[in-house]
Amino acid sequence: MLASIPDDPPILVCADLQVEYLTPGRRHVILDGEAATVRCLELLTLWRTNFWPVMHLKRIAQAAWFNPASRLTDWIAEAKPRPGELTFEHPLPSAYSSSRFVDYMSNIRNVRCILIGFSLDETILATAVDGFHRCHRYQVVGDAVACRQPGTGDAAAYKHAIVNVLGNFATIHASAELVRTSGATAV
Repeated sequence: MLASIPDDPPILVCADLQVEYLTPGRRHVILDGEAATVRCLELLTLWRTNFWPVMHLKRIAQAAWFNPASRLTDWIAEAKPRPGELTFEHPLPSAYSSSRFVDYMSNIRNVRCILIGFSLDETILATAVDGFHRCHRYQVVGDAVACRQPGTGDAAAYKHAIVNVLGNFATIHASAELVRTSGATAV
């Protein structure tokens, strides 16, 4: 009798873990960037230790908005992609603005992705919504994502509102839940 083969683990999608977002005084500085980075690195370590698939998204835009020639677009050192990990550069907020990403996602038989990282109110939201409309289901780790400081109002309320909206297009989980279940949560 053959043993059952478990489902492939979901792909950990690390969104925009770039230096720009942690640099004080920059236009795109992230709220709670350090706390979110710690949780992202914990999940990244779990995936790497288990040799599960990891994908990295990197925001590259026109120089007037987010200068691609600047060292600030570099990966955060600890989150830098390793050999064998996929990387995709995207010019617009959605990762689906990368034709390579679209091709890759279109060729995966069972799309199961967990989104973590920065730009909650741009890259993560846009990618989850875009994926939802392509029948790709995402999970988002609510305490391993962060967004930039809003122009006005309470920053925590802003993040909470974005996560609530995101819940219409993706499943929201806590990092502790994912670590406890070793990434085996259902999409």
